[in-house]
Amino acid sequence: MGIALVVIVGAVLAFVVVVALWVIGVYNGLQRARVATEGAFSGIDVSLKKRHDLVPNLVETVKGYAAHEKGALEAVMKARASAMGAGSVDERIGAEQQLTGALGRLLAVAEAYPDLKANQNFLQLQGALGQLEGEIAFARTGYNGKAGDFNTQLAVFPNNVIAGIFRFQPFRFFEVGEGEREAPKVRF
Repeated sequence: MGIALVVIVGAVLAFVVVVALWVIGVYNGLQRARVATEGAFSGIDVSLKKRHDLVPNLVETVKGYAAHEKGALEAVMKARASAMGAGSVDERIGAEQQLTGALGRLLAVAEAYPDLKANQNFLQLQGALGQLEGEIAFARTGYNGKAGDFNTQLAVFPNNVIAGIFRFQPFRFFEVGEGEREAPKVRF
């Protein structure tokens, strides 16, 4: 009976070690995917910071020509402040979607002012904004890919059990909001 007990204890111990190693492997894989997703968001962050820096110059240029369009100008600055102050990834995504919409409306207002559309400073700012929107779209694609991979790992069995135990949360996709499917136009 002594040998049988040793064999049983050894088998249970081996099973516990295998399960522990498996849990550690799943946990580490989820952590790696989470870090990769956060890193992909930081790629968006660089372009968003450039856009935040560009917005006040764009607003000031438009303000000189379209002072009575106060609502559109204030909406852009309010959305910019919200985007700069947002904390979590989810908050940042929502705030950036609002800023994109406000910028689109501001540039639509600018279309009504021929003198503004001919202003060299406005042309440069609008061109820079168009380029930044392209960079943001490219970085957003990378982030959404990483977020999708991470979210898939969270959803599949048995990873979902480990993810639940350690309270992993899915990442929100950085999508363009309804009515904002196009980047602000840079046409004249």
